[in-house]
Order: sequence, then structure tokens, then C-alpha cells
Amino acid sequence: MQTVEGIPVTSTCSPEDIGDKGTLPPNEKPKKAKDKTGAPPSRFSLRMSAGWWRSLQTIGMGLHFLAHPRPPNPNFIKSISSTLAAKKGKFNLSFYVPDGYNKVPKRDKWPVIVNYHGGGFTLGSASDDARFARFVMERCNAVFVSVDYRLAPEYPFPTAVDDGADAILYIINHAEELRIDRNRIATSGFSAGANIAITAPLRLARYREQAEVPEHRIIAAVVWYPITDYTLSRTERRAYALRPEYTLPPTLTNLFDASYLFPAELDLADPCLSPSKASDEVLQKGMPPHILFYTCEWDMLLREGEDLAKRLEAPPISKNVHYTMIPGVAHGWDKGPNPMKPPQNSEKLYAECCKILKRIFEEDEPHPDQSHSVFHWPIKLPPPPLPPRKHDGSKE
Repeated sequence: MQTVEGIPVTSTCSPEDIGDKGTLPPNEKPKKAKDKTGAPPSRFSLRMSAGWWRSLQTIGMGLHFLAHPRPPNPNFIKSISSTLAAKKGKFNLSFYVPDGYNKVPKRDKWPVIVNYHGGGFTLGSASDDARFARFVMERCNAVFVSVDYRLAPEYPFPTAVDDGADAILYIINHAEELRIDRNRIATSGFSAGANIAITAPLRLARYREQAEVPEHRIIAAVVWYPITDYTLSRTERRAYALRPEYTLPPTLTNLFDASYLFPAELDLADPCLSPSKASDEVLQKGMPPHILFYTCEWDMLLREGEDLAKRLEAPPISKNVHYTMIPGVAHGWDKGPNPMKPPQNSEKLYAECCKILKRIFEEDEPHPDQSHSVFHWPIKLPPPPLPPRKHDGSKE
């Protein structure tokens, strides 16, 4: 059993349900949205299905929030207008601020983390990562801004990425009134939101080529189990998975793909959709110098995440990558709907992550002895026991 934004799901499915809905031969990689989704489904039916899953997600996250210690509520919310997206509209930014933010109005500017929730670009809300927000406020002494970007199928690609970049742009343009340091900005995200934590800075870098943006510096990105390459088929991803029965079920992955990957001729190699397909130059210029990269051992996204982390660290991109593969957990493990306690090791990992972030915020440039190789991560977590198996290899 695993969770998607607080919803318990299983991967029980028939073999014919496992692959993508397109008509490509099994050995050919999808290039267009139609190669993954087949004939475009009715947008109305997608909205109905998404609405049903969103109602389940509300219940699941409600249970997730009951566990002690309770996550904080946002201190204030800003409704902002989109400027980059073709489909204009408004979306909310939820601000979580440390204690000193309101007590010491005249202190130096505050560092900020701009966060994007998960949910396959179809589910979720800005409050989903409030447990992580608590650690950011307490351990990093930073402002945490969670972005309620607009969701598919109502708003397919690239609206989520455009909204993600717009959120950063808003922080930059309103830094004085928000008392935020423009030179200490980080992004973070979970699952689909981790994709935006990578692609929003790339989108902003593209925007800066045609418009003036106030001087600023995005110094870090924190990405938790991201999706990074839509040119991989779901069949290919599941084939890579160590425990396929713990991967996301086709019911959800088909909904996510059909909702977000639209129209049918959408190029799946667009760097703002699949950052793994971006050129070295685009990643070198658009990505921040520090990247904290987390993957899950039982996740179908493990391999593409690990490959991108290695590539970001290696020349010519040469980013400072802090990488860990979390053993014995599935995708979205930290959003489990257990009202009695937070998911196993989630708080330990959040704390270790924020310890690194705090050091990055406090230092202009890293010292040579503080760099971390993608192959050396100091955290050693014992994997939870595997579920018992029958003699035929199936779970009991």
C-alpha cells in the first residue's frame, strides 16, 4: 500500500492496464502526448474523475494532519494574477513565516523557500506540505511560500510551470514589502511539485531572455521523488521498479497523463516538461548551484531521478548535488494518512534536509570540504521490514 497526497492506493491491475494508452510499439519511446494517452479523452470525463480523487485526497490529508505534532496553518495568503501563462487567471500563495518575522519588523531580509505540492499536476493543494513548512521555519529560520498552482485537466501543461515561475517572479518583485532577501531564494517540491521546483527556474531563465527582472539569486532546489522524463513510458518505468506492486496504479497514472499532457501533439521532450531532456547549457544556466535530491527505493521514478542527479553533478553542469535514495519506501511515503504518527523517518529526513539548507542560506559560497557527492550521503536509514510473501511470490 502506498499513498498519493494522503490517498491510500494499491497497484493491483491486469497486464493490459499497465502500459501507456498510445499505439506505439513496445520498443519505441513516446515523443508526443498522444503516444502516451492515445486519442484525447473527454476533458469533461477527466474533470469528473479528477474531482472524485480530489475529494478522497481531502479526506486523506485531513487524517495526515491529525498526527502529532500538528502542522502549522499559513500566516497569510496572497492571491496573485498570472502573467506568464497563456490562460490568465489568479492563484494563491500561502505564506508560513518564522516567529521572528512579525516580532522583529526591521531585521535583515529573510531567506525564502518557494514550494510546490505533489499530486500528478491534477490533485493537491498548497497546504499539503505544511509538515515540511514547520521544519523550514524552525530549522532554517526562513519564510516558506507554498504555491497553489492551477491544476489539470482544467489547466494542462504548461500552466503549472508558468504559475510556478510566476510565484518566484512575484517574490522577486515584492521582496521589499515581504521583507525577503532576493539573493536567498530556494525552490522545493514533492513528486509533480518537484518537477516544478526544477522547471520553474528554467522557465524563469527563459523569460529573463526577453524581459527585465530585478536582480536576484535562486541558490538551491529541494526535490523529493520528482518526475523528470515524460519520454519514458509507464511500462518502462515499472520495468525499472524494484517493487512494481508498490508503484502508482495505472488508474492514477493514466488520469495524470491524460489530464496534464495536452494537446495530443505536445512535445514530451520540452525541457519545462521533461527536465531530463534539457541541454547541458539550459541546466547549467537555469538550475541553482545547490540541489538536494531525494528518491524512493520502491518508486518507478527512482531511475530517472538518480540519472538526472548524477548528470547535474557531473561536468559540464557541475552542480553541488546532495543526493539520497530513501530505502524501503514507495512514492509519496511521507504523506501517509495515519492520524496517530507522522510517516516513518519523514521528520528525520526533513530535519536533515533543513540542516543543509540552513548552511546554504548562511554561506555565500560553499567551502570545498562541504561538497557532497551524489554517491556519498551521510544519512543511513534502516529500511522498514518487507511485507511477508507467499511461496508463489505474491504478497499475503
